[in-house]
Amino acid sequence: MPLGQPTAIQFFHTHVSDAAIQRVVKVLKSGWLSEGALVKTFEGALSERLGLVRPVALNSGTAALHLALILAGVMPGDEVILPAQTFVATGLAILMQGAVPVFADIDPYTGNLAPPAIAAKITTRTRAVLPVHWGGYPCDMDEIHQVATTYNLAVIEDAAHALGATYHGRPIGSISRFTAFSFQAIKHLTTGDGGALCCLTDADFHQALVRRWFGIDRSTSQASILGERVYDITEVGYNYHLNDFAAALGLGNLEDFPERLRRRQSIAACYRAGLANVPGLELLQLDEQRTHAYWLFTLRVEHREDFIRKLASCQIPASVVHLRIDHNQIFGGLRDDLPGQADFNARQIAIPVHEELTDNAVDHIVTTIRSGW
Repeated sequence: MPLGQPTAIQFFHTHVSDAAIQRVVKVLKSGWLSEGALVKTFEGALSERLGLVRPVALNSGTAALHLALILAGVMPGDEVILPAQTFVATGLAILMQGAVPVFADIDPYTGNLAPPAIAAKITTRTRAVLPVHWGGYPCDMDEIHQVATTYNLAVIEDAAHALGATYHGRPIGSISRFTAFSFQAIKHLTTGDGGALCCLTDADFHQALVRRWFGIDRSTSQASILGERVYDITEVGYNYHLNDFAAALGLGNLEDFPERLRRRQSIAACYRAGLANVPGLELLQLDEQRTHAYWLFTLRVEHREDFIRKLASCQIPASVVHLRIDHNQIFGGLRDDLPGQADFNARQIAIPVHEELTDNAVDHIVTTIRSGW
């Protein structure tokens, strides 16, 4: 192997900062591991540093999606429109509510929901649309909101990939009635496992706080002389709250998040410059009015398996990460009315894009791909 060529490049990297370790140790020594003051501090930091609107910290991104569907009034038998280009959690959250996932087509050059395809799937039972910002690139939110407003639909953004992304100068997490984030281990910002639900209104925010903890309103349920809180649950609540242990991890990792995001974006810029006009490869489309969070760097390639083998021979991992989820029987099986999805599914592949990649590793990846497969 030539001198300086990197070895053992990782596809993902789980970042845990020294500050996060120190914070977690402090929580462990305190003996208070459940939801406490640090959860509220973490929520405040997400809002102040990243522009998220009324974030409610939860124990997973899936919990955030499910809670959003509940608060949006989605009932059993209702329909929710989503893309098949996502992880199964997006569709399963809909099934958890007893609703029906309805798959609309995507733009094969972004991986995101195509607004005209949403309109074509709307029926009298449609209650919400659930766009997914594939890889961290914001969807066509203006057009999606126009469709949603016309048909009186709730918009719930699945922003599991998109922390730090912006759309027309506005942070993802400040645009739609609900936005769900994931802080799972390999996301940009990790709390080990965790998530957050952003709520544009005070009413939704209050309901999210109450229903993330069994339907008990902590702000009004004080402990009696007997020791237990005094409460009267009026709606079904859930065990969806984050804990202080996870919040400490998130707070520590949040300190260098902007720097790490910029590094991802710098790597992506190198890829876009170095991989332009490579035969058999297409870059996904970008809009200058959107900031990409680059949880993934997705390409469209011909002869995908040969591409993967070539990179693997040079110790470079490549992965589709997620293929279309409608192949699963629980969602009814493959649709034949999603041509954009079929095209994207056949060609998409992602290469590493994380802050631990060295400049040498990035050069090695670009040079290897440019040499052909």
